[in-house]
Amino acid sequence: SLNIAHGRKDSVNQLLVNADRFIENLDDVARVLDEYRPHVVALQEADAESRWSGSFDHVAYLASRAGYPWRVHEASAQSWLFSFGTALLSVLPLTETIKHTFDASPPTLDKGFVLAQVDWTSNDGTSTRKVDILSVHLDFSRKSVRQQQIAEMVDILSSRNNPTIIMGDFNSEWLAEETVIRNLAKTSHFVTYMPESDNYNTYKNKRLDWILVSNDMEFVSYRVLPDNLSDHAMILADIRYRN
Repeated sequence: SLNIAHGRKDSVNQLLVNADRFIENLDDVARVLDEYRPHVVALQEADAESRWSGSFDHVAYLASRAGYPWRVHEASAQSWLFSFGTALLSVLPLTETIKHTFDASPPTLDKGFVLAQVDWTSNDGTSTRKVDILSVHLDFSRKSVRQQQIAEMVDILSSRNNPTIIMGDFNSEWLAEETVIRNLAKTSHFVTYMPESDNYNTYKNKRLDWILVSNDMEFVSYRVLPDNLSDHAMILADIRYRN
């Protein structure tokens, strides 16, 4: 999972980035994906064709460049200047997708999530199960808005019975007073990896980006990658079914 920051990498603002640099920055992301080859990649702040970020579809480019034949992208925030949101890239066929933009929360821009269903082979390779995978981005400014956005997401998930993996930028820390990530995990039976550890920061000295799994799954490994791809770090996890 990676908040890709509109392809600007570590620049202050995408409006200050040369058009050719966006290609170079996305190529850097593709090289990291080539190295680790995750089956599914969650992106946030992922641009469709936008004037402020080179006027090309970043998700389509990255999917082609990194060799991901399946993708889903929801541009929740749109104007004459930009079109961006959340996305999933996958080497596994996406058999069902849901795109959801949260209720508007002015003055901040709209956020949302994409959900895709995949057929996941069991640990022993003898069967497959339907798994829901989400890429989500929550509001950065207000806990009350994040709470409402999580409520919308949980309401949609409540009608589904699949094992679930949620990845994304929650703009929330586990131990913060105004946490929503901990409340989601505890009230909806999701687990994450070593949530109280301070070794997995993804944005400066904060852990804002998370991978959560429903309690019928577990983590084999979990890493924050050192590569300079964005103002956020990429997180990478190996996940399996519980025996």
